[in-house]
Amino acid sequence: MATTRLAPSTDLDICVVEHSPDAAGPTVVLVHGYPDRQEMWGPVVRLLVEEGLRVVTYDVRGAGRSEVPTARSGYRSERLVDDLVAVLDAVLPDGEAAHLVGHDWGSIQLWDAVATERTDSRLRDRVASFTSVSGPSLDHAAWLARHARGRRVAMLRQLAHSWYVGFFQVPVLPELLWRVAGRFLHRTATRLEGTDHWGPEMPRDAAHGVNLYRANVPRRMGRPRTLEVRVPVLVVHPRADRFLTGVLTEDLERSCSDVRVVEVDAGHWFPRTHPGELAGLVLSQARAC
Repeated sequence: MATTRLAPSTDLDICVVEHSPDAAGPTVVLVHGYPDRQEMWGPVVRLLVEEGLRVVTYDVRGAGRSEVPTARSGYRSERLVDDLVAVLDAVLPDGEAAHLVGHDWGSIQLWDAVATERTDSRLRDRVASFTSVSGPSLDHAAWLARHARGRRVAMLRQLAHSWYVGFFQVPVLPELLWRVAGRFLHRTATRLEGTDHWGPEMPRDAAHGVNLYRANVPRRMGRPRTLEVRVPVLVVHPRADRFLTGVLTEDLERSCSDVRVVEVDAGHWFPRTHPGELAGLVLSQARAC
């Protein structure tokens, strides 16, 4: 029986769902990306629950049933890490560590969490592993841009795939487009990505989530931090991802003490189109750590 609660973060409340609170297995926390909400994980949740894992999902700030920041600064990565801490405080038994799984912006924000796991007392010894799906570390992306020798063509190709990031920096227009043409964009995404999991609130969530890009990408790409991760990391790269290319997985060994990259034959929304394959990878990662 799923349990829903509001977890108080630094400046707002986060909607958290425990899908199997009485399960005896390890805890897995699934964090969705843009422009999704936690229901995106539905098929993966069911499969992991069947395997006896304690599965937790939550709506990121600005999406679903979580509250919406009142200012752009409320979408900064530091606040996103605060939200993860609030969720762990709400659901994680004392002395236990969670396996984190993120997709898209869920993965981007979790890179920041695992990078500070050793130095942030709120996270220390509370992260067992991290599975990243289609969401790179902004710090690593910035490092790649500064060390592009030998991969300039690949980086230019990635830049072309990321055209929308620049568009999202334009004031007002992206939100207006989502609110006016939301149904058309919904149908287009469904046709291109082979999944139709977005509900009627997609334009609202997407309009709010634009601020994730504005509050983080220019700031972090301009002043990256040194990435250093000591928890086991599994990076899943869908070969047919329309937004992210394989170059973003290169040289992760320099920053991660234990990292494995797996390529899959799928598109960006791999968790929806191939839930069984992802659930298998998450289960294998949880059992190995």
